[in-house]
Amino acid sequence: MRIALSLGLVFIAAPAMAASADPTTGAQIAKAECASCHAVGADADAKSPDPKAPRFIDVANMPSTTELSLKVFLRSSHKNMPNIILAREEIDSLASYILGLGGK
Repeated sequence: MRIALSLGLVFIAAPAMAASADPTTGAQIAKAECASCHAVGADADAKSPDPKAPRFIDVANMPSTTELSLKVFLRSSHKNMPNIILAREEIDSLASYILGLGGK
């Protein structure tokens, strides 16, 4: 009983990718909003237009990159980035796309 209860709490507490998350839409958002600075595709040899901007594939492969970490990052302003404001569904889709680049 204790194990079943613990597993149930884990499933309740673990955030699931929103049903509205669409990696195809996320790729479109990445190309439209992020590609002027970041390499946003899956090409391992691509370079970011801005050398200071990490490639999305590298972000996706970082051990610390999770759905939650991406969503928090995308909802926060950052000193060296434009203040792009995305809707929740757009953030979900962009996070889904980036996670997919790393096979997560």
